[in-house]
Amino acid sequence: MTSPTSLESGLPYHIFTRGINRENIFLDEWNYFRFMELFCFHVAPIAETYAYCLLRNHFHLFLRIRTDAEIRQALTHEGIQDAPSYPAPGQCIGNLLNAYAKTINFNYHRTGSLFQHPFGRVPVTTDRYYEQLIKYIHQNPQHHGFVKDFREWPFSSYHSLSSSDNGQLDGSIDLSPIPRESRTPRRRSRRIDHSRYRQLIANDYF
Repeated sequence: MTSPTSLESGLPYHIFTRGINRENIFLDEWNYFRFMELFCFHVAPIAETYAYCLLRNHFHLFLRIRTDAEIRQALTHEGIQDAPSYPAPGQCIGNLLNAYAKTINFNYHRTGSLFQHPFGRVPVTTDRYYEQLIKYIHQNPQHHGFVKDFREWPFSSYHSLSSSDNGQLDGSIDLSPIPRESRTPRRRSRRIDHSRYRQLIANDYF
């Protein structure tokens, strides 16, 4: 079996995987929130999040891996002077998947792997691919028949990015996987530049 390519710093990627044997990986609503909490802990410090969508038996992420200098700068901005040492980007995502699998196994009395291995990773190398991927990720719930209109699916970044009060001036994206009016308590936003995506929204790209 060929080993997957390593994730390179400074590059954007489409990251995806699904449940082993096509099993559901999100069994109850709280599972989505737990996944995003673990995502914020393991992955958000080392990657910019451009888009995400969590579905019942798989997920899609559109990330750009930060450089070491960008990680140190972001931590300094948050008042952390001594930057911690992070594992390699692929290991950070692996840690997310392992931590989430342990949560599901413990709470639902199951054992063994939850996700197919290795997780999928495709570099995003062109503007056209960028736009197609943004559209594909957010329309995925409709494509799979989970909802009639992808805008109705609560567990994606579409709601945060299309909201009129989502922090557009400071370039932030809220990583909570539900519409803002339903969120309590409000989760912390992370600073990310999404001007290109918001331009697609403004132009009714969908």
